[in-house]
Amino acid sequence: MHRGPRWSWLKVTGSVGPLGIATAVLWLSIIVLLPLAALTVSSFEDGWSGFWDAITAPAALDSLRITVLVSIIVAVLNVVMGTLIAWVLVRDEFPGKSVVNALIDLPFALPTIVASIVLLSLYGPNSPIDIHLNATQPGLVVALAFVTLPFVVRSVQPVLIETDKEVEQAALSLGAGNWTTFRRIVLPALTPAIISGGGLAFARAIGEYGSVVLIGGNIPRETQMTSQYIQQQIEVDRPVNAAAVSVALLAISFASLLVLRLLAERSARKEQAAR
Repeated sequence: MHRGPRWSWLKVTGSVGPLGIATAVLWLSIIVLLPLAALTVSSFEDGWSGFWDAITAPAALDSLRITVLVSIIVAVLNVVMGTLIAWVLVRDEFPGKSVVNALIDLPFALPTIVASIVLLSLYGPNSPIDIHLNATQPGLVVALAFVTLPFVVRSVQPVLIETDKEVEQAALSLGAGNWTTFRRIVLPALTPAIISGGGLAFARAIGEYGSVVLIGGNIPRETQMTSQYIQQQIEVDRPVNAAAVSVALLAISFASLLVLRLLAERSARKEQAAR
């Protein structure tokens, strides 16, 4: 039977075939889409007005403001420091480099509540270095920077490995300084990876709970993250409010990732066109 243009979008190409695609979609639906759909339905149990009242409550708005602000700071901080660390790990040789490279992945393996305990013992009331960050927003920044650093480093590192060093050497031989070479040649190639890594760091920070639960202090309207506010709503038997704020947090995270993904793709297209 001949398929007209209306059915051309159903054509499947690739190596896995229709069965592989169907399996992937089914698994994605079970693991991601169904839970998100259930959460969204729960958030509207009291109707649109109940949803709006839940996410615009003063305490909820304050927690969202603190969460977004701290997450942006952490993402920017890790974009700078993560790119620098990736550069050092790829371009420099030094004793213990393999150990440092392995330490980058430690936040992935370490339970985040352990990180909070360690940070509290280091920066808490009995700080051995006399730096007290517990129950402060800088304490939140330190905790979130710890758990999100690998996202930027591991995003930038492979791209930096594949970067053509001959172009950099040619620029240097023509009289360009190190900063000019980095800004004009290296940075455009790294920009998509930096944006992606920063977006992942922001998304992880915005939903983090374990690493901030102790060091942050959970002070309403001062250091209370949205994840802690959601737990508080569950503890006081307001699951609908918790679901509504969770959906709002999810929407912020998804929108930021979508925008950053579009920016990364646009930057990658510009880089390819420049070549």
